[in-house]
Amino acid sequence: MSHCQCSLTGVSRNVRQSLDLACADMETLSVDSAFASLTEDEGPYEELLNIAQDDGILKEIDISQHTKEGFEKADPSQFELLKVLGQGSYGKVFLVRKIKGSDRGQLYAMKVLRKATLKVRDRVRSKMERDILAEVNHPFIVKLHYAFQTEGKLYLILDFLRGGDLFTRLSKEVMFTEEDVKFYLAELALALDHLHSLGIIYRDLKPENILLDEEGHIKITDFGLSKEAIDHDKRAYSFCGTIEYMAPEVVNRRGHTHSADWWSFGVLMFEMLTGSLPFQGKDRKETMALILKAKLGMPQFLSPEVQSLIRALFKRNPTNRLDSPGIPPSANTHQLFRGFSFVATNLDQEQSIAEIRQNSTVNTIVQQLHGTNIHFTDGYEMKEDVGLGAYSVCKRCIHKITSVEYAVKIIDRAKKDPSEEIEILLRYGQHPNIITLKDVYDDGKYVYLVMELMRGGELLDRILHQKSFSERETSAVLCTITKTVEYLHSQGVVHRDLKPSNILYVDETGDPESIRICDFGFAKQLRAENGLLMTPCYTANFVAPEVLKKQGYDAACDIWSLGILLYTMLAGFTPFANGLNDTPEEILARIGSGKYALIGGNWDIVSDAAKDIVTKMLHVDPHQRLTAPQVLRHQWIVNREQLSQSQLIRQDVQLVKGAMAATYLALNRLPLAPKLEPVESSSLAQRRGMKRLTSTGL
Repeated sequence: MSHCQCSLTGVSRNVRQSLDLACADMETLSVDSAFASLTEDEGPYEELLNIAQDDGILKEIDISQHTKEGFEKADPSQFELLKVLGQGSYGKVFLVRKIKGSDRGQLYAMKVLRKATLKVRDRVRSKMERDILAEVNHPFIVKLHYAFQTEGKLYLILDFLRGGDLFTRLSKEVMFTEEDVKFYLAELALALDHLHSLGIIYRDLKPENILLDEEGHIKITDFGLSKEAIDHDKRAYSFCGTIEYMAPEVVNRRGHTHSADWWSFGVLMFEMLTGSLPFQGKDRKETMALILKAKLGMPQFLSPEVQSLIRALFKRNPTNRLDSPGIPPSANTHQLFRGFSFVATNLDQEQSIAEIRQNSTVNTIVQQLHGTNIHFTDGYEMKEDVGLGAYSVCKRCIHKITSVEYAVKIIDRAKKDPSEEIEILLRYGQHPNIITLKDVYDDGKYVYLVMELMRGGELLDRILHQKSFSERETSAVLCTITKTVEYLHSQGVVHRDLKPSNILYVDETGDPESIRICDFGFAKQLRAENGLLMTPCYTANFVAPEVLKKQGYDAACDIWSLGILLYTMLAGFTPFANGLNDTPEEILARIGSGKYALIGGNWDIVSDAAKDIVTKMLHVDPHQRLTAPQVLRHQWIVNREQLSQSQLIRQDVQLVKGAMAATYLALNRLPLAPKLEPVESSSLAQRRGMKRLTSTGL
């Protein structure tokens, strides 16, 4: 793994000097008392062995001044405290703004350590961290801008990373896609490789110590446990770090090299891909035993390339581990990263990024499921059509071995990229009200998505055929659907095609819980400019405003579609179309005016709360439309038990479905926005003879 070419000199010397004595006027501690403060679990900290002793007296280590190149020295008065970013027994980390100097207005993270609470080992670590950060200049390592101290405190002024830490994102996402993980690992590998080239072992790799900047790139931080190898074999002997991420040689204290970092790299990789740690027992002792055995159950849903890299990293003998001195350098360019780049977006002159992503996603999934067996008819018997879409056809099928019935959606690759739909279904299909993807096949021309068979049929069909359907039942149906939409929106996913024909029942019970949202062919996941999947809690930092605006608009469109459905369930007919004979122009004019009837027919017996929620879901201005959480908090949903159970009147099923189809047909035929051209090319400018009027000429 090649590292970035950065100008770095003198790190080894300065790190060694971080253990020297300074500031003789500071408080003193005896060597015996210093070692007595260490617990057996923490082990013999070799850092203390390198601290010079003077008549049995150990003197406090100084955090010397560090100033950003080209800037003046700093002190606490130059920073405005904005908020606390984190805290622990050692002190706090603040978000601060520089209020003096040439970098005035710049935001930083200020790490403040209270000297009185720092044990000897903590002072050593603080000094170590300061010296490493001051000397290391790398795009994926957090930068130290200033370091100074007062009588009672130590200050480190660091990069402020707006994206927070990887642990927070992982806890919200549970697990990442392989493409996301590949992005993080590539940058992390460069950072580790660079540290290792300087003789530094990081030793504390975990999600909490990986920060994300506003573009989604990583920076590793917290170098308190980092260590320059100290014996002639370039090994260190500390028992330090976080147990679950420790390599076997660290656990057994037989000495470790930078290869220990690559074991931790593998643990982090496994955790990001699966949402769980590879070696974790019920307690500390059992966890250590599992690490020493290094027996791993490999999840089979991981791609062959991923499994290969994990196995290469989880070698119990460090000399056999990938990137160890015993492994040839050529092995470091692992096949997982082959062709991967986050700088040069044109990976292949003959393929667009979309094509690469499509082929990568679909092919990887098919290979995981079937290996070289890619023919749908090898596993399933195809039956009659059950649905038809713009780019696909849906058929009933039967699994040849189990005889279980499914539905298969057959997508024409030439007309539609199915990768986004597949990713969404794999990622969110475990939700009880989202259709489950069972299998995927790809024969090069068509992609086959095998899913649950919706035996209960379309939502509107079932409701309009029921002898009795009340306002209370309507509320229950909308609640189930909106909860599902709220879940999708909270994950940064918009459906964009929530018409009634895409909302079906999995069985014939008619129970709202058997409802499934289907057909994610037009759905989108929110992505940052670097292609990483985002959830709303990260959007403000990572996603361009225009993308956020579009995402918000799409989410509002989902609510509008649910408003159409709600109106139809309550009224027995659609709000903007009377039947198939209505022209698209007529329907669009009604939609644009936002006018629809709330009097007569069922509206005379429907509650005022129902009319209120319909009005707010169908608001012409998407910014004033209810969001999914607001719909769920509306009194018509919350106070469902108070709603009427009287039967609502229905129109003819085919008439209602025809009107609904006409509505969405009109929307799909909506003309594209006009192409903007220079003012000079307009007919008005040409009539004026290319002369623009000025304000004085008017």
